[in-house]
Amino acid sequence: MGTGTGSDVVHGFPHIETVRSAITALYQRLSPDTVHSFAASVPPAEVAFADADDLHLGAQRVARAMVQHLRLPEARIIVSFRDMHHAANVELTAGPEYFVELNSRFRDHREDIGAALAHEVMHIYLHRLDLSFPGTRDNEILTDTAAAYLGAGWLLLDAFREDAVTSQKLGYLTPEEFGYVLAKRARVFGEDPSPWFTSPQAYTAYTAGRAPARHDEEQPPLTAGGWAGRLRYARERRAAQGGRPVPPPHGHGGRAAHPPGGGYRFEGGSPLRVTFPCPTCLQRIRVPVRGRMRARCGLCRTVLDCDT
Repeated sequence: MGTGTGSDVVHGFPHIETVRSAITALYQRLSPDTVHSFAASVPPAEVAFADADDLHLGAQRVARAMVQHLRLPEARIIVSFRDMHHAANVELTAGPEYFVELNSRFRDHREDIGAALAHEVMHIYLHRLDLSFPGTRDNEILTDTAAAYLGAGWLLLDAFREDAVTSQKLGYLTPEEFGYVLAKRARVFGEDPSPWFTSPQAYTAYTAGRAPARHDEEQPPLTAGGWAGRLRYARERRAAQGGRPVPPPHGHGGRAAHPPGGGYRFEGGSPLRVTFPCPTCLQRIRVPVRGRMRARCGLCRTVLDCDT
């Protein structure tokens, strides 16, 4: 896991498709029931770290809080500190003991120890699930996404601080991508993490990520789509029904106001069908084009009001 200083912090949504794939993978590997068992996030009080606390005992306490949150009762985390380039590192073994190294800078920035451990303990959780993405970059994005979606990663966004001179960011997602994942989580569990943020920049990034998360729920053929989207959808549906080429859905090509999410696509045949991403788990849903209907996602079980 890395830290950023100055211009090293990237903003926006460059990894958004991998993030969305990670959310889908969580539902596929864990099941909706298990995902919903993480409805409550790690509370701030359990990971608070006062300057007067003993460094090593406090780090072990926070690590235990992460282990308990992720229900890894047989995992024992041994935390140490050393000088290194990255923020933290974990040695993934068969267990039950796992050795986590934190950058020595956390000796003086103890308020961020919880964020670093959220990422590293999530590595252990995913290792035990045998869930990974190919390539280091995508696998780290999966780890950040899982931490945020399963209730520990709000700490990673809260560790983001930026001013005119310096900046700090933990994790591989951009601040806005962390905001996106936390907003997706908030929509499912009704939990608003913003009161826990101590960093003003974290709140700004959360609100920036909340916009595309809402955008996911307002796209045709969902009935929550706006009138402009509905008109566009109707025009493209007529073209598909007439066998004419259909232009790319909104968000493809050009500079989109929101990060692209695949959009809807029409598939020929009788009856004509439309596929679109589920706004909850992002897996694609395929339904016949036949007007107003309710569709149930086969993966996360979300029931959606549609007008196909």
